[in-house]
Amino acid sequence: MIAIKTPIGLPTPFRYDAPICIRESEDMIIGAVLIFTWLVLLLRYPSKALPVSLAAAVGLGIVAGVVVWQDKRDARRLERLQLRLDYAPQQCPTSKPLLVLIDNGNDVPLQELRWKVAAYAPGDTVNLADDTYTAPRYRGPGELLPGSQWQDCLPLPPLRNGYRPQTLEFRAERLQGAFSD
Repeated sequence: MIAIKTPIGLPTPFRYDAPICIRESEDMIIGAVLIFTWLVLLLRYPSKALPVSLAAAVGLGIVAGVVVWQDKRDARRLERLQLRLDYAPQQCPTSKPLLVLIDNGNDVPLQELRWKVAAYAPGDTVNLADDTYTAPRYRGPGELLPGSQWQDCLPLPPLRNGYRPQTLEFRAERLQGAFSD
C-alpha cells in the first residue's frame, strides 16, 4: 500500500463524505431569516402568500394531530402492560437477581420495550438507584404477543451506599415501547 501525502502548504481536497456541522446559533439565524422572509412575503403579497400559508398551517396541524393521537395511543397501550420487578435471588442467578415479569394485556403485539429501574425504601419517595452512565439498560422481549407473558432475570441497578436490595421495592419507570398495528 502506498501512502500519498499532501504537499505542505496546499489544502487537503474536499471530501464529499465529510459531515456538515451547523452550530445552534446558525440554526437560530436560519430560522429567524426564514420567518422574516415569510412575514415580508405575507405583507408584500398577501393574495398569493396567504393561501400558501393557510395550506401549510393546515398541513402542520394535521401532522401535529396525528403525532398527538399516536402518543396517546401508545401511552394507553403502555398502561395496559403489567410489569413486575422482584428481588428474587432464590429463583435467579446471583449476577442477575432481579426477576422481571411482563404481561401484555393489549390486543396488539409488543415489539420493543425499554425502561429504567428505580429502587425505593418502603413508604419513601427518594429513588435509591444511582442513575449513572454505567447503569444497566433494561430491554424487554423482542416480540410479545397479546395476552402472553415474559419473564427473565436481570442485573440490579447500582444502589446508593448503605442500602440492601432485599429491603427495597423495585419499580419500572420511564417506559418506552413500540407496538405493531
